[in-house]
Amino acid sequence: MAHTVARAALISGSPSPTSRSRTLLERARRRLAALDCDAVVIDLASLPADALLGRRRDEQLARAIDTVAAAKIIVASSPVYRATYSGLLKTFFDLLPQDALAAKVGVPILTGATVAHQLALDHGFRPLFASLGATSVSLGVYACDAQFENGPDQRLLEQVDRAIDEAVALVPDPARRE
Repeated sequence: MAHTVARAALISGSPSPTSRSRTLLERARRRLAALDCDAVVIDLASLPADALLGRRRDEQLARAIDTVAAAKIIVASSPVYRATYSGLLKTFFDLLPQDALAAKVGVPILTGATVAHQLALDHGFRPLFASLGATSVSLGVYACDAQFENGPDQRLLEQVDRAIDEAVALVPDPARRE
């Protein structure tokens, strides 16, 4: 029987199901599967807006939050809007309780038009993870339009793989006693 390395929640903060950030999130999902790590994708755009805004309770949103709570690895992807991650992602993270990501490993993935927005990874996304207690991988992923001219650039895909590999390595193995 295969051993599950860790449970991962992959959060798509893009309003589009075919965005570049979603493409990279799918690459992360495939890498996790290759490492025998159970992963669940949460598409925030498919959740009810009223529930995301805290105006009403919704079972689908509650399941998404429970998925994040149960995960050891949180991979979140978003296009850059106004020099940071999407409002959709921010709204979801605002619903998480204080320290909801404590003892979890975060993998930030951002996409933007040019390299000019690359600092959003370190100035916005990493602090978001840290504010909820997560440890971020040392290698976040930022991609710009030029890296998608003929589909995603191979070096970019390898960067996603390395970030996922690092996240899996940072999650303690429950079978090992220390």
